[in-house]
Amino acid sequence: MVSWCGSRGLRWLAWVASAGAVIGLGWLAYRGLTHTPSSPSVDPRSLPFWESATEVGITWRMNFLPNEQGTTFKINLYDHGSGLAVGDFDGDGHDDLYFCNELGPNALYRNKGDGTFEDVTDRAGVGLGDRVCTGATFVDYDNDGRLDLYVSSTRGGNVLFRNVGEGKFQDVTESAGLTHVGHSQTGVFFDYNDDGLLDLYLTNTAEWTSSTFDREAHYYLGKGDFGSVGLSRKEMNVLYRNNGDGTFTDVTEKAGLEGRGWAGDAAPLDYDDDGKIDLFVTSMFGRCQLYHNNGNGTFTDVTLKVLGRTPYGATGVKVFDFNNDGRLDILVVDMHSDMWMGLDWGQSSRELAERVHKQKFRYINGPMVKEDPSLSESEKEFARRLGFRHEDVLFGNALYRNEGGGKFTEVSEVAGLETFWPWGIAIGDFDNDGNQDVFLPSGMGYPFYYWPNALLMNRGNGTFEDRAKELGIEPPPRGQFFPERIDSLLAARSSRCAVTADFDGDGRLEIVTNNFNDQPYFFKNQLPRKNYVSFRLRGTRSNRDALGAVVRVYCGKQILTRQVQGAGGYLSQSSHILHVGLGDETKIDHVEITWSGGEKQRLEQVKVNALNDIVEPSRGASP
Repeated sequence: MVSWCGSRGLRWLAWVASAGAVIGLGWLAYRGLTHTPSSPSVDPRSLPFWESATEVGITWRMNFLPNEQGTTFKINLYDHGSGLAVGDFDGDGHDDLYFCNELGPNALYRNKGDGTFEDVTDRAGVGLGDRVCTGATFVDYDNDGRLDLYVSSTRGGNVLFRNVGEGKFQDVTESAGLTHVGHSQTGVFFDYNDDGLLDLYLTNTAEWTSSTFDREAHYYLGKGDFGSVGLSRKEMNVLYRNNGDGTFTDVTEKAGLEGRGWAGDAAPLDYDDDGKIDLFVTSMFGRCQLYHNNGNGTFTDVTLKVLGRTPYGATGVKVFDFNNDGRLDILVVDMHSDMWMGLDWGQSSRELAERVHKQKFRYINGPMVKEDPSLSESEKEFARRLGFRHEDVLFGNALYRNEGGGKFTEVSEVAGLETFWPWGIAIGDFDNDGNQDVFLPSGMGYPFYYWPNALLMNRGNGTFEDRAKELGIEPPPRGQFFPERIDSLLAARSSRCAVTADFDGDGRLEIVTNNFNDQPYFFKNQLPRKNYVSFRLRGTRSNRDALGAVVRVYCGKQILTRQVQGAGGYLSQSSHILHVGLGDETKIDHVEITWSGGEKQRLEQVKVNALNDIVEPSRGASP
């Protein structure tokens, strides 16, 4: 998202806030010229990751709003783009894809099972097209064995589509009691009260749009300056309890999960291993929140006690075990702390960004405070107006290593996970070596310069290495820039959201992105084959999707841990199928499943290099 607090902007914050003026041009003296479009020198088909969206049949594109971006660029959340979701909606055993759009219909692509996809949007009845859609989630909210679809929107109304079979959906939003209209981001489903029913946690931001409605494009015009956007009235998050009869009830106030505003993503996890699902919530302006589930329908904010400082400008969060110690860690990416250059029409900050992009700074103004120490004082007024304290936040990504016993240590810089302009997070063991890797969709697009996506491969020693260029993720085969310029400037491509799944069933995880005003990337995984095991869980006493369940694969001295997750990583949802790389190992000692609610199941025999379907045993049954 474009900065509302550039280095010069914070110095005149008081004036900006009162006058509602647009933050001006970037003022850096550095002159990093824009790169020219690149032409790959090798055949993309030969790369470890082959970008093959067109070849597999995905030709749809996400469209931005011309009156908010392009030549009429405004400072607001419309430049956050739209998300995507993975789920087997027709129950044929193959994961399908749903893409969200700002201008025009969304798209549902059915996986044909032969490595290609077909557009079935119209047949399914889930295109919408009459609102700006942000995120989507496939979920079996009524436990009938069919994946339903929840779609969030910016002031267009969120939608619950019930899967009625035969590849079709029915809009049941009103009858379900989910008619919220606001500036929504992600709908995260989890069973907060352990009754076997999936509840819905809806994240919202703030009232950053105006009252003017564009009837042709079906959206409310966005405000376009720091004073009116950054200080917009915050919208609170909503917790809906699943009543089990197809309806939901708002229990937010009782649960204590209103949040602090500007929420973009959430991640359910049992951080203290007490058998109850807790919740981590990101904030785009101010500290994030970690809520402890008290077990009585209420939650307590324990962020500062358990985690300490959290990212100031967080967009996405993902839970995974990065060091194979059997405990789930928390990765948070911070987009807004990397906007210290302000609205950089002249694209003049590249040289400095390339020097400092792996560093954290003590202030929102980042490297500019060194040149002008007075900027640190202006941030105090900024913090007061937005309602956060500098001592509660850090400026950059965060990786919280789980030490056990409800304790965490922040290790992002040591791990090599401090990056520049990240939006979302997609996790997967892409090379099947047993260590989970990280893909970060990144970049700003026009009027900024190109910034690459990051493919951070896990070295297995607690650190990561960006190998995006080596493995074929960068540079994009269609070029870093669009063929058409905007106001004589090169318009850079950029990704917003990403998901992972083994779409072709060959034991290797693909990466799919939803790009800003562009066709998606479909990165087919062509890395050398190694051993793996995968699991598809079905709950019986717990929710049928098994969301929240944790699988631990004991293999030698390692504990390879995976959690079944709903939406997460920022406006995205990856596959429910758990994928575990085994490297050269051909045997597994045993597998332990912790189902949502805390019940454990031990498996002595599992098939390697295959998908294992596991059904939760009934109470009292032998494991």
